[in-house]
Amino acid sequence: MKSLGIDIGTTTISTAVVENGAVIDSETWENGCFLPPSLPGERAQDIGTIEETVNRALDAALSRHPDLKRIGVTGQMHGILYVDRRGNALSPLYTWQDARGDAPCEKSADGASWSEYLSRETGLSVPTGYGFVTHAYNLAHGLVPPETAYLCTIGDYIAMKLCGGAAPVMDASNAASLGFFSLKTRMFDYAALRQVGIDPMVAPPIALTPLIGRFRNTVGVSVAIGDNQASFLASVKDRNAEMLVNVGTGSQFSVFSERCMQAEGLETRPMPGGGWLLVGASLCGGRAYALLAEFFAQTARMMGSEPSDVYGAMERLLRSSPHPESIPDVLPLFEGTRQDSSRTAAITGLTAENFTPLHLIWGMMEGMAQELAQMYRAYLAAGGLPRQLTGSGGGLRRNPFLCDCFSRAFGTPITLIEGREEAAAGAALFAAQ
Repeated sequence: MKSLGIDIGTTTISTAVVENGAVIDSETWENGCFLPPSLPGERAQDIGTIEETVNRALDAALSRHPDLKRIGVTGQMHGILYVDRRGNALSPLYTWQDARGDAPCEKSADGASWSEYLSRETGLSVPTGYGFVTHAYNLAHGLVPPETAYLCTIGDYIAMKLCGGAAPVMDASNAASLGFFSLKTRMFDYAALRQVGIDPMVAPPIALTPLIGRFRNTVGVSVAIGDNQASFLASVKDRNAEMLVNVGTGSQFSVFSERCMQAEGLETRPMPGGGWLLVGASLCGGRAYALLAEFFAQTARMMGSEPSDVYGAMERLLRSSPHPESIPDVLPLFEGTRQDSSRTAAITGLTAENFTPLHLIWGMMEGMAQELAQMYRAYLAAGGLPRQLTGSGGGLRRNPFLCDCFSRAFGTPITLIEGREEAAAGAALFAAQ
């Protein structure tokens, strides 16, 4: 059976066709639909443009594969849009990058941000960018359209539209990304929402079955799932034996658990179909290596030379030199952490002998690996079982030396997957179940 997965990312929209568990076709479209901000910190995208791109991508896939039987949807989590009782969009998509939750909360006597105020009032972790933090800000500032019936993620909205529905439904993996979600019940925490003045009826119901309708009365459509969970589904062969690290612009550690466990520095997220995914993210990740490359490029310009291939030069240095001794310790927290955005990067252990480009390159790579390996150690400390290491993302595929650093940091060999639109492929695999 052929199934199609659609991934509505922040900058691209991708499709993947899966047959017998393998990706046989994929395509990526630009998602250039950001709107100029009307308020400080606002980060919004145009819904109509997203719909048009999804429809073009869907028509293109169907023209090549008219025998599709299932459609799965995933996409950027945390963000929200508002819909009326007919399922029409009333607002743009306020994305996960929306930073208005960091603005001072008028309800707080001590100038705490909206995220801090909501967390303090409820005892729940609700970071900036999570949908209900954005919604709380919008409520307080009169920005919620009066005809609003529901809020939902972009994936929920597109899945509803494909079915011709009038009300969205959510999978727990998407619902948890909005905040105010109970891991114990796998439902929204209605009491906590009421506690901070939010009508819980604005939250869509949780889907009881994966299949929520049919596209053009023929192709089954599954409930939208979170993109992190979708990527994990497509990246590991055995969820109970493997853990996943992904290194792109950012980087991420993910490991599956049958039980709902908590580990320091990791977020516990529902997996579609049951179980849990423990997730840790580096806000800088692969960008740390790019920052070092830019430092070298600026140094070359200072010396009067315009560099043409900085990454190539870094790779040639690594290949032509033995692994050095006394590598400095690099903490690549250039963007802080999810728990503390004020933290900064650091380099320690520098000496006259190891203050060289070669040592700094190795130090940066080992720091990137250690940041995620620390998350694995937190998982083990919480009672998790050792896992095999699977890697994905361009940062690892293009850099075998970084792969070596991850193998050493995690204490186990790393196996790279081919990687082909993992999130879209995961949505397709979920739909085919």
